[in-house]
Amino acid sequence: MGLIRRALKLTTLGGTATLGAFFFATRNSTFVPLPTTDPIFHTPGYQTLNPHNNPTSHDLCIRRVRLADINPSLLEKKGKLTEAFCAGVWSGWGYAYQRRYLSKKYESPATATDLWTREQLRSAHYEVGTRITDHFEVVEKTPERIVVRCGDSPRQTGVRDSDGLFEISAVVKPEEGVAEFGLKSVFFKGTPSDNAGGPPMPAHVFWLHKQYTKLWMETGVWNVLR
Repeated sequence: MGLIRRALKLTTLGGTATLGAFFFATRNSTFVPLPTTDPIFHTPGYQTLNPHNNPTSHDLCIRRVRLADINPSLLEKKGKLTEAFCAGVWSGWGYAYQRRYLSKKYESPATATDLWTREQLRSAHYEVGTRITDHFEVVEKTPERIVVRCGDSPRQTGVRDSDGLFEISAVVKPEEGVAEFGLKSVFFKGTPSDNAGGPPMPAHVFWLHKQYTKLWMETGVWNVLR
């Protein structure tokens, strides 16, 4: 998790911004409860990846944006808004440091079909099977959400010691005049756990994860605005 800590330091306005400026910039993103009744916990994929039903660290960050502020071309066809939001998450500056770090460490002929460059990440449609910087793989896609597996290299296809699902969503609510964007995370150990029933992430690491999530939310939303 040192990677998250370094990424936060470097991406928060070049590492010189105060915490106050960071929290002001991300003030419109809100974390809401994610109950264990949420569908993400009951998909065949989750049950396969977490066969021992180990405890999770999970959260849901949402942000609502007026439809009048969104690029109208993204509202013409279902799914385009979700793709653009997803592309903004991965191609934006919020993921820039992690992308460069993973590129230096893992980009090779064995991962040549992954998305590595900002241009690739910005233009991709994120179909199922798309691999992102040897760390994420799209495992589900609907017009309103794109779910990626995280926690280790997609080349590690079996049960993992560190695993997770990350859902990127965009739901248009015309009756309210808004689009609701969501970033949902569920982290867990796939292998037998000796953590005495506790979550896989310590509290301070989970807090850092939430701040990083808010950065991703900002860059994702910026990519869909007029």
